[in-house]
This record gives sequence, structure tokens and C-alpha cells, in this order.
Amino acid sequence: MSDMRYERRDEPVSGDVVDGGAVRAYSWEWSEASAGPRGRSRLPWFGIFLVVFGFLLLLQTMFPALAAAGSVAFLAVGVAFLVSWVINRGMGPLYMGSIITALAAPGLLQAAGVASGSGLGTLCLGVAFLFIAAVRAGTGHGYGWQVGLGGILALIGASSMAVPGFNDLVWPIALVVLGGLLLLRASARR
Repeated sequence: MSDMRYERRDEPVSGDVVDGGAVRAYSWEWSEASAGPRGRSRLPWFGIFLVVFGFLLLLQTMFPALAAAGSVAFLAVGVAFLVSWVINRGMGPLYMGSIITALAAPGLLQAAGVASGSGLGTLCLGVAFLFIAAVRAGTGHGYGWQVGLGGILALIGASSMAVPGFNDLVWPIALVVLGGLLLLRASARR
């Protein structure tokens, strides 16, 4: 049988114990020296970007309606961050990838004829924050403020798309009523 060693991120690769009598010091390393400089990701960002960008360009060639989608490179950056999140499970790439993809998605959806109308961008941002909240909840970190912001944005975007002009009157009135309730509650405490 061959001696195969599997790398685990939760186990140190090497460690030392220095015993100086009354003082004992421990040190551990979680990465090999060949892994690159300390703090640098081993993820080939430029390669991921090129693969995603090339795929999106091929998609644009196969479906000419997507030519008007705007910045395919912008979408490629968002998807590259999401790929980084899938591989490394860092929260930074999750937020950046979700938000950048949500900002690029409305142009793509409109060009493909899937959805259009005012409020589409707001809806996409709402869905991005709801996705972040779902990931947080799935990893045991709770929903956080992301579910509230995502729900509000998705509701505003969807209502604007369903009933044009809805946001022009209803949401300002809802904000005035909510603000008034908060003021009444604060004055009742005094």
C-alpha cells in the first residue's frame, strides 16, 4: 500500500515544542512552504476570471440577444468571486460575488427577454442579500440583517415590477407611517 497523505485544513502540517525548563513554547504551521507567501490565496484568480469570461463570451456568441447585455466582464467578476467563495468559504467573496452579480444581472435578464421593468435591479439586489442570509443560516451564523434588507429590497423591486408607479406613492406613505409610529413610541416613553 502506498503512503498517501491527505491535506486537511484543520490539522497542522508541522509543529515544534520548545521546552526551556519553566517555559514551554508551541508552534504550528497549517501550510507547506511551497504553498506560496503567507496570506496569499492559492486560488488562481486570473484563471478563474478567464474561464468565466470566455464562457460568457461564448454564450453571447451563441445567443446574439445577449450582445446588448452590457458588461459581460462585470458579470464574470461577480461569478469569479462566487467561485472563490465555493472553494474557500470566505464571507468576503460571498458578499462581493453576490452583490456584483446582482448588479450585472438586470442587464442580462432584460437583453435575454426574461424580465424587464423598473425595479428589476432592486429585486436582484434583494435576492442577493436573501441568498447571503440563506448561506449564513446554513452555516450556523443566523440570518442577520441581510434577511431584513434583502426582504425589503425584494419586496420593493417586485412590487415596482408588478404595479408600475406603485413605489411612487405607497412606499413613501409607508415610510411616513413607520416614522410616525417610532416617534409616537419614543414620546410615550417620556
